[in-house]
Amino acid sequence: MARDLTHIVWDWNGTLFHDIDAVIEATNAAFGELGLPPITLERYRELYCVPVPRFYERLLGRLPTNDEWLVMDRIFHRHYWTLAGTCGLAQGAAELLAAHQSAGHTQSLCSLAPHEKLIPIVDTHGITGRFVRVDGATGPSGTGKAEHMARHLAALDGVLARRTVVIGDAVDDAVAAEHVGALAVLYTGGSHSRASLEAAGVPVVDTLAEAVMEALRLTA
Repeated sequence: MARDLTHIVWDWNGTLFHDIDAVIEATNAAFGELGLPPITLERYRELYCVPVPRFYERLLGRLPTNDEWLVMDRIFHRHYWTLAGTCGLAQGAAELLAAHQSAGHTQSLCSLAPHEKLIPIVDTHGITGRFVRVDGATGPSGTGKAEHMARHLAALDGVLARRTVVIGDAVDDAVAAEHVGALAVLYTGGSHSRASLEAAGVPVVDTLAEAVMEALRLTA
């Protein structure tokens, strides 16, 4: 990899894919089936964290049992994937991906969305060719991204961690970046409040255009 090139590892849900409204609707549908009160977007962003069972602990005041977690996870995903087809890319995302590629930089996609679901939905939006690699999760859901990111980066030929910037909407993206020795920029358009993201100690931005500019600045 050339010394002056930047590799971006993009997150999908809540970052390139503007699905936060679908996430809230699916969460509240799952809550309704379990007899729990609905949650607002603001409250969700205030409490959300990974691993996801910890998020439910913040809501319930206790960790869900394994059986409860499996039920919650199954109901959420049933509703979410019904709604996902109505969601689009974040504003300007397609153009940013094209520009980064045209400038000679590389980029990949590392998501905790199930791999078998991620591949077709990315392809539906016509951006698969912008990435040198696309990896969704293949193990149990609800876990963090650190080890998944390590496997992803190891599979990228010629990509240096010190010239890699992870762009995501969750503190877990910054944790994953630190785990592999990469940099991170966090985006406020997804699952976390700005205050939550700022606690990660990395740059926080309000648009994806700013995220790319910051990634290039960090690796200049």
